[in-house]
Amino acid sequence: MQESVSTVRFEPDQSPPAKLTLGLSLQLALLTLAGIVLTPAIIVRMAGASENYLNWAVFTAVLVSGASTIIQAKRVARIGAGYVLAMGTSGAFIAVCVTALIEGGPEVLASLIIASSLFQFLLAGRLSLLRRILTPVVSGTVIMLIPVSVMPVIWELLTDIPAQSDPGLASVCALVTLLVVVLIALRAKGTLRLWALMAGVVAGSLVAGGLGLYDVQRVQQAAWLGLPAISWPGISLQPEPVFWALLPSFVFVTLIGAIETIGDSVAIQRVSWRRPRAVDFRAVQGAVSADGLGNLLSGLAGTVPNTTYSNSVAVVELTGVASRRVGVALGSLFILAAFSPKLLAAILAIPGPVVAAYTLVLLAMLFVLGMKIIVQNGINYRDSIIVGVSFWLGVGCQGGLIYPEIIAGLAGGLLQNGMTAGGLCAIIMNVFLLVSAPRQHQIEVPLTIAKLPQIREFLESFVTENQFNTLVQSRLEIASEETLLTLINSNETEAERKLQVTVYRDGSHAVLEFVASPGGENIQNLLSVIRDSSAVSSVGKNVSLRLLQHAATSINHQQYHNMDIVTLKVEGV
Repeated sequence: MQESVSTVRFEPDQSPPAKLTLGLSLQLALLTLAGIVLTPAIIVRMAGASENYLNWAVFTAVLVSGASTIIQAKRVARIGAGYVLAMGTSGAFIAVCVTALIEGGPEVLASLIIASSLFQFLLAGRLSLLRRILTPVVSGTVIMLIPVSVMPVIWELLTDIPAQSDPGLASVCALVTLLVVVLIALRAKGTLRLWALMAGVVAGSLVAGGLGLYDVQRVQQAAWLGLPAISWPGISLQPEPVFWALLPSFVFVTLIGAIETIGDSVAIQRVSWRRPRAVDFRAVQGAVSADGLGNLLSGLAGTVPNTTYSNSVAVVELTGVASRRVGVALGSLFILAAFSPKLLAAILAIPGPVVAAYTLVLLAMLFVLGMKIIVQNGINYRDSIIVGVSFWLGVGCQGGLIYPEIIAGLAGGLLQNGMTAGGLCAIIMNVFLLVSAPRQHQIEVPLTIAKLPQIREFLESFVTENQFNTLVQSRLEIASEETLLTLINSNETEAERKLQVTVYRDGSHAVLEFVASPGGENIQNLLSVIRDSSAVSSVGKNVSLRLLQHAATSINHQQYHNMDIVTLKVEGV
């Protein structure tokens, strides 16, 4: 843990120097703007739509990405994560968007995007109900599959140079970029490490310019300021049969995108604080809501859907700068870029091998981050099966190695994407575990200490039925009492709160779950405080927390806007 404490230089609430903020936001802009622009370009050109619509879709995509990135960083009401999460166009939607454009046109596409965005708002509001399905194992697996899905494009970028150029020059540019990024990231200390990505891009671009691979003419011909011709396609207010036929596919891809956003918002919290914290699922809900808002704006503007970009997590981990100011500056740069054809041209003129080299570093870090999320709270053999099968199934589908003639025809070809195929596999296996799990015992009472005897009787009945011994019963009673006291003491309001207690057997362990209306402090964070002996005296309820820690082998406290969920695992004998 000590390493993670030392590498975070600026936490979300802190303000780095203006030059550093601008420099890091430029790095992220360099990393993401090309993807934001290329995704709508690929979709529109594959569908054979007009050049005017292409220019409009690119302009509005960059504009919406900027606005939603700012909202993610600042968190407006309950919308936004409050962390540095870059927003951009989603490659997962390419297949369904191309089909919608061909079959129904831009108006039908806009209607489908708007409808699927409403599903994201619903998902964000009810995220607590899906906590056992969209678990860290599922989210971590999806994050591990993101590099798998993107890597084919990266490999193509390694040789993306003008046709008349010597192919060996591409390898020189990529190698210089990779060496500069890796060497600075591995050996540099202090401020220099923060500039590893920028230094690699600059070095690679300078070498590319000397070799004649940087498109200087494209930059020179572009105007400093400008707007495309207005080509807003409108919205289809009378859904056609093609709308209803494609809506399930759009909702499914939206779900996969939401899982990616959940994983990104969990991951960004892991790398944004010096002292390890419990995941704040209110921030996760905010991230999904901001994702939905971005898609709603995309549909209204007549462009393609967007999502969070996972590379922003890798950049924060690499640089150690998690300040929200970077996210606001990044969104502002996106908006500026939308009105500046020359700035977009300067970024898009960077040769493919340079882009591929520094993206390779970030994707490698992202893969490891997904592994960390999976193993953070321990991993058992069931989780191992879910991760292993889902990951390699995703790899096989992405590479076209698993019955390609069948996979290509299923769900409109969606399963050809490794992230989609693997994510769906992980969800299905997780749902199967839930359906086939042992019977759960449940009781609902007011959240008051007066109901403790009733809870004890409830637990005694469970222990008797499952043939646990008196030691397990004692641990369950201690854990329930201390959790109840902590939830009551952490409440900041006088309103009556309801409590739902669930207990079930998991192998040799007993799992106890408390679901209550929202309260105050997170129990996991309080436990992390009392582990620091210098802070014990400042925590009034440390005795209760230590008893809870002694009785339970694991403690997980998830805080949502609409409820608190504390899950305890008690070891059987």
